[in-house]
Amino acid sequence: MKAKITLKILTDAVLAISCLLLICFNSLLIYGLKMGKGQVYIVMNSRPVEDCLKDKQFQDSLKKKLLLIEDIRKYAMDSLGLKNSPNYTSVYDQKNKPAIWVLTACEPFELKIKSWWFPVVGRVPYKGFFSKEEAEAEQVSLILQGYDTKLGSTNGWSTLGWFRDPILSTMLYQSEGNLAELILHELTHSTVFVKDNIQYNENLANFVGETGAKKFLAFKFGKKSAQFIRYTNEQQDELTYNQYILRSLKKLDSLYKTLTVDQRIYEKKSKKEKLILAIVLGVQDLALNNKIRYIKISKRALLCKNAFFMEFIRYDSEHDLFEEKFRRNAGSNLKTFIKQQKQ
Repeated sequence: MKAKITLKILTDAVLAISCLLLICFNSLLIYGLKMGKGQVYIVMNSRPVEDCLKDKQFQDSLKKKLLLIEDIRKYAMDSLGLKNSPNYTSVYDQKNKPAIWVLTACEPFELKIKSWWFPVVGRVPYKGFFSKEEAEAEQVSLILQGYDTKLGSTNGWSTLGWFRDPILSTMLYQSEGNLAELILHELTHSTVFVKDNIQYNENLANFVGETGAKKFLAFKFGKKSAQFIRYTNEQQDELTYNQYILRSLKKLDSLYKTLTVDQRIYEKKSKKEKLILAIVLGVQDLALNNKIRYIKISKRALLCKNAFFMEFIRYDSEHDLFEEKFRRNAGSNLKTFIKQQKQ
């Protein structure tokens, strides 16, 4: 009799805890189901690369990109030691529409990013959506809470091995260098991923993607090729611009530390917006090959404010640190460097 009572108490306790968890994590559960449904839809509606190559209706120029991706994958696994996986062996036709939307948010007078907690990956400083309408609704909610926000589509993402990541059709219109960088970036995520440390993960993937792309282009086309020269020039622009934004972040941080709780909101906003405008205008003075592109990119800071700048911390703030480790600890051998990061 005592055993039955104990069992009943345990059963009731489990049910009570389950109900409590269901209530607490209801929104997370619904969100997870929607994301899983969206991902499954993409996987189920993707075509094997082999089918696309045999399809006479598939553009020849895009078939060349599919073959290039296979070369990138082979180089990633054979020459860089990235994890062998079936990723990017199928194609999803986006029909000229974004496949996923990514939302980020930041405190208005502090360089403090908002994060969300998810199982497996831990805390993440962004939230993805397969529905633009749902993403916009979440963005409005965050704006009403006082956050600076940024919402945009993405050219690729990694499911960390949970699904077979497909080639998105928009990838095929990118240059050889940018395509190599993107594929290597995402394959790095499926090779090295540290829970609760997205800044490390993204900075590492960026470094491997950029460094690996240059090595791949030199291997595939040669250092004197148009592909290599174009990507090298683009990367020089990227480095110059990123360093400028990271320096500007220090100015923003210094400004925010001078603001007090007694100051009126409109005074704080005025100082903040004046500095952001100066940062945007300062891009015109940078030595860039494609200045128009970066001026256009910078204008988003006027709308997104802190959320615009925080992306550079997430993706590029540790570039110099990884560069030093790459040269000093790995002897500028990218395969050795990646192996060290896995330990």
